[in-house]
Amino acid sequence: MSQTDAISADQTPISCDVLVAGAGAAGLSAAHAFATQGRKVVIVGKIETHAAGRTVALFEGSLRFFRALDLWQACAVHANPMEGIRMIDDTGSIFPSTPREFRSREIDLDAFGENIENNALVAELAAAARKNPDITLIEDLIDSFELNYLGARARLASGGYIEAKFVVAGEGRNSQARQIAGITVKTWTYPQVALTVLLAHEKPHYNISTEFHKRSGPFTFVPLRGREGAPHRSSLVWLVTPRDALRLQAESAEMLAAEIEDESHGLLGAIAIDGPLGSFPMGGLKTSRVTGLRMALIGESAHLFPPIGAQGLNLTLRDIANLVDCLEGVDLDETDRITRALEDYERHRARDIGLRVNGVDILNRSLLVHALPVDFARAAALNFFAAIGPLRRALMREGVTPHGSTPKLMRARPPLRRTRVQVAQKF
Repeated sequence: MSQTDAISADQTPISCDVLVAGAGAAGLSAAHAFATQGRKVVIVGKIETHAAGRTVALFEGSLRFFRALDLWQACAVHANPMEGIRMIDDTGSIFPSTPREFRSREIDLDAFGENIENNALVAELAAAARKNPDITLIEDLIDSFELNYLGARARLASGGYIEAKFVVAGEGRNSQARQIAGITVKTWTYPQVALTVLLAHEKPHYNISTEFHKRSGPFTFVPLRGREGAPHRSSLVWLVTPRDALRLQAESAEMLAAEIEDESHGLLGAIAIDGPLGSFPMGGLKTSRVTGLRMALIGESAHLFPPIGAQGLNLTLRDIANLVDCLEGVDLDETDRITRALEDYERHRARDIGLRVNGVDILNRSLLVHALPVDFARAAALNFFAAIGPLRRALMREGVTPHGSTPKLMRARPPLRRTRVQVAQKF
């Protein structure tokens, strides 16, 4: 069910089991996940499908998540596999790490995952939500929240109210629900701006993602599905200084393409800009906790870090899958059971979030610090892990399907086994 018209203030409040705040990829994914539990879900937020140059690299666990919800088939036509990851030290350090390439077949996968344009992913998730009878999509903003021991009440910006037994806050870094719940947050900034753009290029990418480590931060090509007239395409995420960001944004498409060719040392041959240039400042965020009264945080409402290693949405989907597991079988009218479920969610997410936020922060800062000991330590660590087989494979698995208890929505599905009767019928 889709509801985009304003709800008048004198109408009876809309009641639901779960209210999802935020209608980006995180919120839409959460809405679908809770709907599969048979819960009535209301999701509120603006559907944005005009993000310039943004793509999402979904690793194997995330693909399992979307397949389990019967959402990936529609998305797959927009996606391109990532069969390898190449890392190149381009810092100019006297202690450079050796260029390394990691292949998915080393850990028995056909691909590490798939890369898809953010706009296409959000559009497909929203289209599926509109068709789902257990999801009410309201393209509006939430003006205010009230949280209590019995549930939550949210007022829409256009008027009207929603009453819910549970709230999933996925509105992003400025989460209003998080503020209402009194959850404290630690934030920090980096002297970087991320530029994002889609590219068409002369040479094939061979389904390899290439990350150049530069002094301003990573410069990363991620393979994209080709289209008519542009068979070879990639997305670029380029972390630069704020001054360079202003300069690059003022350049013509031709000049920008030429500079990207130079920065990539001609890896992909001649380059053409294939869409608008996007940008956003780099910062970090981590909350003191990820739960409140009948409420849980997911995604950038709970954690934020630079786009290194494509961990962002993959971490968010693990938030959702863990939360769904914790609330499975829980009657949302029973406050005590919800409290215990949220304690489980808090415990499950602590290590995973801490590892990603801190790990990305250390790697990013190691590129920004111009000090020989730091350069030496970074190169030595990468060379050490890459050269030793078991550690190398463990590192790859941790990035794709992290160590620890795997949520049900992200578990590998066993192959279908045919009975002897079925086999006999075939022949």
